[in-house]
Amino acid sequence: MTDLQEPIRDVAHLGHVELLTPRPAESLWFFTEVLGMTVTDRQGQSVYLRAYGDYEHCTLKLTEAPHAGLGHVGWRTVSPQALERRAQALSSQGYGQGWIEGDIGHGRAFRFTDPDGHLMELYYEAQKYLASAELRSRLYNQPQKFTGHGVGVKRIDHVNLMCHDITPNRLFLQEQLGFRLRELLQPEENGIEEGAWLSVTPLTHDIAYMRDFSGAHGRLHHIAYWLDSREEVLRAADILSEHDIFIEAGPARHNVSQAFFLYLYEPGGNRVEVYSGGYLAFAPDWEPIVWRREQRGRGVYWGGALPESFKTYGTPVIESVQTSQGGQTPAPVFDPL
Repeated sequence: MTDLQEPIRDVAHLGHVELLTPRPAESLWFFTEVLGMTVTDRQGQSVYLRAYGDYEHCTLKLTEAPHAGLGHVGWRTVSPQALERRAQALSSQGYGQGWIEGDIGHGRAFRFTDPDGHLMELYYEAQKYLASAELRSRLYNQPQKFTGHGVGVKRIDHVNLMCHDITPNRLFLQEQLGFRLRELLQPEENGIEEGAWLSVTPLTHDIAYMRDFSGAHGRLHHIAYWLDSREEVLRAADILSEHDIFIEAGPARHNVSQAFFLYLYEPGGNRVEVYSGGYLAFAPDWEPIVWRREQRGRGVYWGGALPESFKTYGTPVIESVQTSQGGQTPAPVFDPL
């Protein structure tokens, strides 16, 4: 019998993401009027939003800032005891930043950074969303009615972060938080890792890391919200085009994760994905799928090839970034309004 180490099962799922935006009014318009999300609260320079299928009070915190980018990523733990265990483990390894009393939608939280400098937090106490009479669904098992407004995203799905060196960051998630490596992009055997997809749920990824060719640290690649079908993603493309939202890539289907995707830039400059399809990983002894150069191809199973900006553009924006081939290219220019 193989002597397997008992896995860490302390993190339950992705809870929320804080996005920074230099254009708060326009970004709020996008998430409410175009994506169809609901505002649940406001505090200071922040607005809290949710998709109709999210069970928590909010899954997106939109905060005014001088530049676009990631504020923090929030993960819910499976229990108060799990929260204490992970806080102690992270502190002992030097990644901890300490406790905060909480925020709108959740209680006490422990903050830390990954090796690349992305700010994250763990919490257990979460406020469940209670719909008003006008937003209450006739489906007793659905948190909020589907209003049919805008794209109508259903739930938060994942976050994708850019980092200078993928290996220590994905190992950090695996060894300190119990994430499972689902897929890995490593063009050459024993070579540099260029992408990693990890999860604590059966989803193909709750989080992904993409190599940041600029050499910068702590940047955001994208956040993703789920739609139930390919047809809804295609409908989203129509709605986005009618509202003059810049579509960077898709609709098309990834080879990694098998997702049916559409990438766009919200008015503040952050990349957002609307997403459907994919597969679920149930095997307890899952072996990571490793993609080499000859298998990866154009980065898509079918559809248009991903543009160079997909590999280089992130937030905060770097006006001139190194391409994946080693040259220099300007950040993509777009006017989303």
